[in-house]
Amino acid sequence: MGERAQTTAHAVQTAGRKQVATRDAYGAALLELGNKRNDLVVLDADLSGSTKTGKFAKAFPERFFNLGVSEQDMIGTAGGLSLAGKLPFASTFAVFQTGRAWEQIRQTVCYSNLNVKLVATHSGITVGEDGASHQAIEDVALMRVLPNMTVIVPADGNETRQVINTIAEYKGPVYVRLGRAKIPLVMPDDYVFNIGKAHAFHIGKDVNIVAMGIMVGMALNAAAKLQEENIDAGVINMSTVKPLDADVLLKAAEKSRVLITAEEHSIIGGLGSAVSEFLSETRPSTVVRIGIRDDFGCSGKSEELLTHYGLTPENIAETVRKALGK
Repeated sequence: MGERAQTTAHAVQTAGRKQVATRDAYGAALLELGNKRNDLVVLDADLSGSTKTGKFAKAFPERFFNLGVSEQDMIGTAGGLSLAGKLPFASTFAVFQTGRAWEQIRQTVCYSNLNVKLVATHSGITVGEDGASHQAIEDVALMRVLPNMTVIVPADGNETRQVINTIAEYKGPVYVRLGRAKIPLVMPDDYVFNIGKAHAFHIGKDVNIVAMGIMVGMALNAAAKLQEENIDAGVINMSTVKPLDADVLLKAAEKSRVLITAEEHSIIGGLGSAVSEFLSETRPSTVVRIGIRDDFGCSGKSEELLTHYGLTPENIAETVRKALGK
């Protein structure tokens, strides 16, 4: 089976796959790690039921700290625990963690290059009816700009589980962006996550779609539609947004004349910006960004909001056609 056939087959298979929320995978991974590592401590800002750190709290109450509605204190305490030799994972909603506590993340965690893991849930517009005040669509931009910070956005529950285990062994600050809604398992069964390495399902000759998080599944479905029209569209899961996988981006840019980025985030400062910045300095290419365009979110069901903001396979496919002049 050729690469293009493999891409389509995978997309079709994905349509019927089990759906798992990445926050649920996070809770399960923490529980497993807690049994293996006595130095693991978990902090939360009074949202453990939603972030799923509550499972760890129930199993290991002596290693769980609820800081209350006090995100800044949570980050400072996580920094202190790191200096005391612990491995802190700190969690709350993405909009609160990266917004309310940005200064503490900068001054305490990143400036000192502390071994603190920030795992934020409820990112993007798929928070749904909670509305714009709870929809983090700037969080990747806020974390990308900080020196020493690694930024990861898993594509599904299985990748999330691998990410949590991998960053537990990695020394340094890491931001992991998770969602609220259940999403399909899209990564291959034999996939192995490594920090800074993207997964190319297929490198296309006509166009390559670089996606993160929930948009990876959307991109796979768009690629399947395009293949029916004899458009060879590749799909790349760029789960590590910082540092980017330079090798796969250069390979994609050399093979196709257009790259499309897809993210459930503002097009300003996120994945699209990162890819554009890299290619403009290394191999100037046409990059078209799909995401939220200099706007806040609004209230609605997840599916309604994804459609409203053009974060659908149909819109990705249409964007590709326009970019290719078809």
